[in-house]
Amino acid sequence: MELIIDNLSKTYANGVKALQNISLEIPTGMFGLLGPNGAGKSTLMRTIATLQEADTGTIALGDINVLKQKNELRQVLGYLPQQFGLYPKISAEVLLNHFAVLKGITNKGERKELVESLLHKTNLYQVRKQNLKGFSGGMKQRFGIAQALLNNPKLLIVDEPTAGLDPVERNRFYNVLSELGEHTIVILSTHIVDDVKELCTNMAIINQGQVSLKGNPLQILEELKGKVYKKTINKQELNEYKQNYKVISDKLFLGKPTIHILSDVNPGDGFIQIDAALEDVYFSQIFNNTNLKTNK
Repeated sequence: MELIIDNLSKTYANGVKALQNISLEIPTGMFGLLGPNGAGKSTLMRTIATLQEADTGTIALGDINVLKQKNELRQVLGYLPQQFGLYPKISAEVLLNHFAVLKGITNKGERKELVESLLHKTNLYQVRKQNLKGFSGGMKQRFGIAQALLNNPKLLIVDEPTAGLDPVERNRFYNVLSELGEHTIVILSTHIVDDVKELCTNMAIINQGQVSLKGNPLQILEELKGKVYKKTINKQELNEYKQNYKVISDKLFLGKPTIHILSDVNPGDGFIQIDAALEDVYFSQIFNNTNLKTNK
């Protein structure tokens, strides 16, 4: 099954063009949607999840016309939004059971088995009796995934799921999503490059409401092979280097900026060639609008 998005556009009443002719084909597996805050990622996720309308375009999940058959889509959709509320004085087990009832799982035995299975899957079974107010950020996110899986979805959308998580919780969350991606279309919307690098076999970068790049991360990295160079410079030199080179990123190292540039030839001048990272691809698209080959 594939999720096919074709020429999707959305302009808000204030004139902001949140989506501009977005077209994507998303197969079963983990699909990373990268972009800065305000790029249009959340608008796209909410539109796919039938929470808001598009102006033009179509979305199809198999035989389901998402924009017209909203109820049919919701029956096979799991959704974890960027922010969601939980009842703090209820245990994880009780609340998940309540959500299962709301999802239409009326058989008590079947519901109990499903709730226990999902608590095991998300590594929450040992704390199932604990009230949610005592959960860490990562535990709450894993609970969010558990409730999103109650209907055994064919499409799972997670919007900025690892923001604010510590490395241990992030790795646990990675493991849960990776397992789910074996049999489900999972869309991971994020501005954290490592999330996509660790999990996704396909990706797209969206910026200012448009898809600037899409494809397999490894194939995309091949396009930058031999073209990325770095150098540590003085702070006062940064603007000069930005004028003379295609600087795609700068970071402080021991108090001095280390810059990464794109160049088809060895620039000399003390630059060292390095292996391209997905972060270099991301910055080249977001900040410099560099035209890499895509499979559009």
